[in-house]
Amino acid sequence: MSTTGGMFAVLKEKVGQVLVPGDEFCFGAEETISLSESAKPERAVCGPGLRRSGDRLVVMKSGVLRHKPPLTFWIDSQQKRYVATKGETVIGIVTARAGDTFRVDFGGSELASLSYLAFEGATKRNRPNVQVGDLVFAQFLIANKDMEPELVCIDGSGRANGMGAFGAGGLLIKVSLGLVRRLLAPNSDIRLDLEQLFPCELVVGMNGRVWVRASSVQQTLIVANLLQSCDTMTTQQRQQLFRRVQQGAL
Repeated sequence: MSTTGGMFAVLKEKVGQVLVPGDEFCFGAEETISLSESAKPERAVCGPGLRRSGDRLVVMKSGVLRHKPPLTFWIDSQQKRYVATKGETVIGIVTARAGDTFRVDFGGSELASLSYLAFEGATKRNRPNVQVGDLVFAQFLIANKDMEPELVCIDGSGRANGMGAFGAGGLLIKVSLGLVRRLLAPNSDIRLDLEQLFPCELVVGMNGRVWVRASSVQQTLIVANLLQSCDTMTTQQRQQLFRRVQQGAL
């Protein structure tokens, strides 16, 4: 599919429709697109699933085209394979310790490294209490195809800012990357509906892992099952399910 004029208008018409890899839109002479997050408001911003190739905008994966005003577009898919991206926060599992470095499984094609000094307040004498098998919420400091991924549990000012090793309890589940973006969206309707059911803690990693802890084991399991069900439900189906749970029908 293509058009030479009014490409942005055509994109907006396709919002909510399913696109597949290979679908493309051509730019007119007056039309430009920026891949930068700091793009000016009058320029379109490409999100996941879309890529600029010369004078064309190419769809890279199957899914539903989404739009956020003024001109932000992305493909909402049920993708589960995560590719490390610098600056993104993920939930990892410590699998080994090699000298002063932890090896962390974040669900990618290789393990990431995490230095014991990459924790708030950590020094050579004051080392973090992290053991093999622990969960960590960390951010990618290095993530490219030519170097080993590197994680840190501190921000640019040396503060944890919510990152670090998880405490006892809780349950780790796996969801699609599309559901992750819905959970992390401002005023997420799914999170608001969950809060009306049970008070709970949620930590959402961009790699499709979600850690949940409620006031009891039973409530934790219910919340985890509800989240995984949301992957394949419409908004109406989800609201009906949540109402049944709230009424004690399940």
